[in-house]
Amino acid sequence: MRTDLFDFELPPESIALRPASPRDSARLLVVQPGEGLHDQQVSDLPNWLRPGDQLVVNDTRVIAAQLHGRRIGREAEPKIDATLIKRLDGSRWNALVKPAKKLEAGDVVRFGNEGRVCFLGHLDAEVESKGGEGEVTLAFSFHGPTLDQAIADLGSPPLPPYIASRRAPDDRDVADYQTMFAAHEGAVAAPTAGLHFTPAMEAALRERGVGVNRVTLHVGAGTFLPVKADDTAGHRMHSEWGTISTEIAEALNAARATGGRIVAVGTTSLRLLESAAGDNGRISPFTGETAIFITPGYRFRAVDILMTNFHLPRSTLFMLVSAFSGLDTMKQAYAHAIAGGYRFYSYGDACLLFPGKSAA
Repeated sequence: MRTDLFDFELPPESIALRPASPRDSARLLVVQPGEGLHDQQVSDLPNWLRPGDQLVVNDTRVIAAQLHGRRIGREAEPKIDATLIKRLDGSRWNALVKPAKKLEAGDVVRFGNEGRVCFLGHLDAEVESKGGEGEVTLAFSFHGPTLDQAIADLGSPPLPPYIASRRAPDDRDVADYQTMFAAHEGAVAAPTAGLHFTPAMEAALRERGVGVNRVTLHVGAGTFLPVKADDTAGHRMHSEWGTISTEIAEALNAARATGGRIVAVGTTSLRLLESAAGDNGRISPFTGETAIFITPGYRFRAVDILMTNFHLPRSTLFMLVSAFSGLDTMKQAYAHAIAGGYRFYSYGDACLLFPGKSAA
């Protein structure tokens, strides 16, 4: 499909720079194709679900994946910013770097801000190879848990560029950019729909008879990359690692067999569930990589309802929600949201999407 079909005008002031407080006070736009739009709050979510429905949340934990340093070993020592996007082994990561033109294979980058160094002094990484769009492979001088601690000491929350370009990350982001479900370290971007949940809302959902199920997908910074191709067929998705346990798969299949609906909290949960589902909709245990790219025409097999934030123009995430509820429906919903002052992107408001006819 043509990428420009997923374009729309988004005023810069619509992008939220801080989350709502409390988290479940954010606005919730309920989108029911053919039945209209409903302005609600996230705390109203239990009212839109039925006993027996099953929420699926992503319990990945965001690491401090944004690193700042300088190239060393040559006369000039330009500043280098790196965002870790995928661990390759105990000492090697794929990263997005700026400015990539300042680096060549064999260069060494020393990470560590003046006056703030990790417990071993500094963190060096050799540029093992370069790819396209600013991507490099970094081989760090530390390994395993020692490297993890050094990254935690030196790194900062990897805020999306649409926020980071307008303000610097700070200590508030350390807590704000982590969901209440965060348990398994490995993400370099937050599963942002989960940011809206509070213990009180989880209790209200359980009282309603709605289950809350945890899966893990380590979100990569590839979600930050715009679709530059003129046609969606020319876009390459970065793969991400995820897992669904046997216990969770069986619980979801059993609930669906008795009329319960699967409600994906976030596009990350949805992509993992769809990657694990067979043609009959049955979810199998899953552990591995997924690079699923969902665009209109896709037949959803595992997910009945989607809760997600508002996404950017021409993004793979807006393509996904358009596949779920219909492109025309989502353009109308987003126009309503922009006119109504809804807040967009990672720290913004949410929508609850019901499927369009083509998604079923």
